[in-house]
Amino acid sequence: MDAFDVVVVGSGPGGYRAGVLAALRGKKTAIVERAVWGGCCLNRGCVPKKDWYHSARLLARNPTLAGRGVVGSLRGDLVQAWQHQHEVVNRVRTSYRDYLHRLGVTAFSGHASLRDGQTLDVGGQSIGAGSIILATGSVPALPPGIGVVPDRIIHSDLLFDQPVPAGDRIAVIGGGIIAIELAYILRLFGKEVLWLVRRDPFTRQDFSAAAMDLLKRNLAAVGVTPRTAVLAGAVAGADGVELQIEGDVLEADWALMATGRRPVTGDLGLEAAGIGRDSDGFITVDAHLETSVASVYAIGDCIRGPMTANRALFEAAVAIDNILEPKRRTRTERPVPEAVYSAVELARVGLTEEQAEEQGFEPAIGFASFDTSPRALGEDEPEGFVRVVADMDSGRFLGGEVVGSEAGELIHLLAALSPEDGLRMLSRMPVNHPSRSEEFQNATETLAARWGLLGEVFG
Repeated sequence: MDAFDVVVVGSGPGGYRAGVLAALRGKKTAIVERAVWGGCCLNRGCVPKKDWYHSARLLARNPTLAGRGVVGSLRGDLVQAWQHQHEVVNRVRTSYRDYLHRLGVTAFSGHASLRDGQTLDVGGQSIGAGSIILATGSVPALPPGIGVVPDRIIHSDLLFDQPVPAGDRIAVIGGGIIAIELAYILRLFGKEVLWLVRRDPFTRQDFSAAAMDLLKRNLAAVGVTPRTAVLAGAVAGADGVELQIEGDVLEADWALMATGRRPVTGDLGLEAAGIGRDSDGFITVDAHLETSVASVYAIGDCIRGPMTANRALFEAAVAIDNILEPKRRTRTERPVPEAVYSAVELARVGLTEEQAEEQGFEPAIGFASFDTSPRALGEDEPEGFVRVVADMDSGRFLGGEVVGSEAGELIHLLAALSPEDGLRMLSRMPVNHPSRSEEFQNATETLAARWGLLGEVFG
């Protein structure tokens, strides 16, 4: 029987990073993958979607090109865009597998099932492990009674797995982040988007009302507006798909189901190993990401929490540190940034103003708009702002939000801050000029003056 210090089940972003970190720390490591190496994020999620988003943002620049002295116009070709993301994904996958090989990580292709807390079966082969990390991810969850019909009814995974179906009228079903992003991308590529949601998608509590309002307005400006309706059924035919909603029938060339995801935790031998799951199928873990079996950890989409690659990557490091030094770190010790890539880019980390109040803080807000930023004006993208949230009583940094171009990159400046001296770090940080990052300092200085935190910010 092969034996390893650490065996990771699943090769998505969390599983991959866990394997890399274990190997870098000198542990004999293996990763088991039953499907395509790289998991959802690389093959069907973050990576190909960001590839398309970049192209969509280029297409969005059409109205400003002439004023910049750039002659001509851009036109989207979704067929070629699919081919481009496919090539990028293949290149990243090859690079990532080469790196694992160089690190000496053993790769097993096959389905893993736990015999106990330190033994797995992979295709009839027994593998021993000092510690096991379950990083099995998630799959699309379709509405009851609706199934996949090739080229007519597909989910977000299939959108990148297979060439895009023919047709220009597309129904996007769902009000979550995946739908918000893909509805915008498809529209910028010239598609007519019929967006059906169960409830208002712009009332999310994790972003500010100002951010959601700006996103809503910018989506509407390009012709993407949600229609609230309950989808009762979908019938695929030779010429398209009929969507049945509350006594009405809507027609589209094809429908994209972006109706959420569910964890992949069945058929893993969890019960035999004594590992529990909750009522929705998520593996139950403690604050240290340890399951009910001391040698087994779980991270990412297979445990309850935001289903993001960002969280899985962070939790991979927490799990490895706890394997090396038990109980050293907790899954909530630092907030993990979240982002939305749509008609306006949004990113946040930590607490919102409302969440801060709920936790007993007195929130103080620092705000700076990009509409006077030389960098933003020079890029013809002045929409958006920076918000910094602090505790008025202590000056403690609580969180922040960035709305506008490159928000997903800029948010890392806030994610790196410590609660105790985060505001002071922002006020003293040397910056490049002109840059969007300067607005963090403007927001912090405004906060200090408005809320009586000059001592806490400036020292």
